[in-house]
Amino acid sequence: MEIVFAITLALLCVAGLIIVVRLVRGPTTLDRIVAVDVFVILIVGGTAVGMAVQADGSNIALLVAVTLLGFVGSMTAVRMVERKGTHR
Repeated sequence: MEIVFAITLALLCVAGLIIVVRLVRGPTTLDRIVAVDVFVILIVGGTAVGMAVQADGSNIALLVAVTLLGFVGSMTAVRMVERKGTHR
């Protein structure tokens, strides 16, 4: 099972690097907002894998709260960008 956890964390790190590239190079503001949202999801996934490695489920409520905060923040940012009409 340790190998599965290591592979999962490695894939999450690779995905994080790809997302950072999209965050820096993203041609539009909406691309950057989506990149930040996906980055938050990757952090939550990495934390969940870390919790599974340690067999500790005490932070599940924290993960749900961070995920919800990331979603609400992304939706709010998208609405603000759409209202202003500044996609670039």
